[in-house]
Amino acid sequence: MSLRPLLIAFCFVLQTIPGTAAFAAPDGQHDFDFQVGTWTVHVKLLLHPLSGSTSWVQYDGTHVVSKVWGGRANLGVLEIDGPSRHIEGQSLRLYNPKTHQWSFTFAQSGEGTMGPPMIGEFKGGRGEFFNQGTYNGRAVLVRSITSDITPTTYRDEYAYSADGGRTWETNWIATFTLANGKTQTAPAFDSSDPQQHAFDFEWGTWRAHLRRLLHPLTGSHTWVSYDGPSVVRKIWNGRANLGEINLAGSAGRIVGLSLRLYNPRAHQWGISFSAFGDGILGTPTVGAFINGRGEFYDQETLANGRAIYVRFVFSDVSRTHFHFEQAFSDDGGQTWEVNWIADFTKP
Repeated sequence: MSLRPLLIAFCFVLQTIPGTAAFAAPDGQHDFDFQVGTWTVHVKLLLHPLSGSTSWVQYDGTHVVSKVWGGRANLGVLEIDGPSRHIEGQSLRLYNPKTHQWSFTFAQSGEGTMGPPMIGEFKGGRGEFFNQGTYNGRAVLVRSITSDITPTTYRDEYAYSADGGRTWETNWIATFTLANGKTQTAPAFDSSDPQQHAFDFEWGTWRAHLRRLLHPLTGSHTWVSYDGPSVVRKIWNGRANLGEINLAGSAGRIVGLSLRLYNPRAHQWGISFSAFGDGILGTPTVGAFINGRGEFYDQETLANGRAIYVRFVFSDVSRTHFHFEQAFSDDGGQTWEVNWIADFTKP
């Protein structure tokens, strides 16, 4: 993903919205409103797709979906149990008002990484979403269909195609039934790994004060300030979280969300971003906390096509305050120019 001109402190990719005009609501942005709530789910999973297998296994559990940005995004948390394992997953859906399409990405708690986005739209009450992936090292097309939608039920199917979409083999069938608000308690997880608790301090509501450098890496010394709330909700008992921020200042408004996922194999966190109105979840910035200080890095491209390194630093963490800085480097990390400085305080 190309780096937008704005990357928010508190690890959000953001968009400045000039003035105070409300975001225009194009058709399609509420297509997933039906999903918000708590559902029981029954899943049939095909073992060994694209091999001629006819062996299926079954899972049962819950799917809890909550609104983000008033329905222009949503977060779903899935927990199901079957004959051989417990599966925890989460999906983040984002609406792109420019293309009138939805994208959604999926991650499992044991992996801590997001898969490629499925992209598509609803027509006549039926949603079709596609991407290209791999299965056992083989390139395949992937299709997701959401159908049979009623006020209390709906159905999801996933299928693979190994012949360019001429034929499809369904390998996941899930039926959802509204659960009248009942939720499932998340299972305990390995508390011997302290890194998975690194972002526990962020849960809740904060007051943010942000200073942003205009025109980074140009010699600019002009800064603008923003203030507003940020809210972080935990996922998987803290092994992931979703944060939202909404700041206002003299230069406009900054609105964004950040999805953080813990990778228990790498003992690192990945932080992915979306700007309000973009409908795109960016590539993750990856790192970890050491002695109370978190450092996260990735490589991005400025709007002028110039490749740079990006660094996030979390520091001065307490129960009521933490500090964040973002910096760019265009010399391979030898020097860094800070362009975001933010302080977060418990209200």
